[in-house]
Amino acid sequence: MTIKRNSPQQTHTVTALILAGGAGRRMEGQDKGLLKWQSKPLIAHIISRLPEGIDQLLISCNRNLEQYQKYAATVVDEYPDYQGPLAGIYAALTTITTSELLVLPCDCPRPPRDLLRRLSEQRDTYKADVCFAHDGGRGQYLFALLNTTLKANLGSYLASGGRSVNQWYKQLHSVQADFSDQADAFRNINLPSDMPQP
Repeated sequence: MTIKRNSPQQTHTVTALILAGGAGRRMEGQDKGLLKWQSKPLIAHIISRLPEGIDQLLISCNRNLEQYQKYAATVVDEYPDYQGPLAGIYAALTTITTSELLVLPCDCPRPPRDLLRRLSEQRDTYKADVCFAHDGGRGQYLFALLNTTLKANLGSYLASGGRSVNQWYKQLHSVQADFSDQADAFRNINLPSDMPQP
């Protein structure tokens, strides 16, 4: 499926990447994407809320590959001597052929259903490299839409020792999309007590 925006000539193809490579240290080492909520793993809840217009789904993980392969093709974080979300994003960029990458973390089971549309509109308006969500209080850097031509740039950033998502964005033409009307959608799960109520 493709998305046409602004004009009949402008066509974008989109891969959704769910980042599930964290160590889960504050969750006693549990794999957060596979934690059960309302009888389903968090990863399943996120997939069920992915917007229309997604051409491909990838999951970046570094363990429990067989379980994640039940939900999507899997990208393994294999960047040498580096762990973190940018490694998962880079792994995706070296794999996909779509023009855009929509990034979501695995620990927010209720992402906005209009995430792709609003990020895309803002990014296209400003012709930016990256658009990330802002919940009204702070930037949600792992809810982002980026141009896949950034692969070489990100590879160089990682090779130089860069690890901060925010700092990488600052080197690019990045913009933010206002999601202050859906701030609760970005509540992430870091502790067992953070699991959302039904």
